[in-house]
Amino acid sequence: MADTYVPRLKTEYEKVIRPKLTQAFGYSNVFAVPAITKVVINMGLGSEGVTDQKKVTAAANDLTLIAGQKAVVTRSRKAIANFKLREDLPIGAKVTLRSYRMYDFIDRFVNIALPRVRDFRGLNPNSFDGRGNFTCGIKEHIIFPEIDFDKVTDVWGMDITVCTTAKSDDEARALLTAFNFPFRQ
Repeated sequence: MADTYVPRLKTEYEKVIRPKLTQAFGYSNVFAVPAITKVVINMGLGSEGVTDQKKVTAAANDLTLIAGQKAVVTRSRKAIANFKLREDLPIGAKVTLRSYRMYDFIDRFVNIALPRVRDFRGLNPNSFDGRGNFTCGIKEHIIFPEIDFDKVTDVWGMDITVCTTAKSDDEARALLTAFNFPFRQ
């Protein structure tokens, strides 16, 4: 089964986006063309997770539904007394997506989830890190269709980081624009 299925965005990248970027930036080698390597989704609960362990488990379960891959519970590295935080307490969840699941997630994120965001004016085009990686924050995890709105007790935000092989922000911006990421003008 896994051998026959190829995500829509992967074939689009290979047939349309890669030749377009090769022409635009004048790459001589196919492997020099930037590609998306992974997507990291992080849901930090902070003080909510410290007081109630069930919230961390619920957040990890919701993140598992969104990503289609089991989420890892993240733990605090050191104790901070002001936040009532001790070392090794669960404070969030994260997932790293690669290959087919990554392309499927990007497809759902751009075409289904982002249009559901209230008052959405586009992604910030300055959210690149200087090395070709893009990060955006989302205030509500309920924009994803996998989450049953009626069963949600708490609404959490999440950070989505798209890692690319691009050498500069301009190359990464061109790559993500080709993947239909809606950057604001």
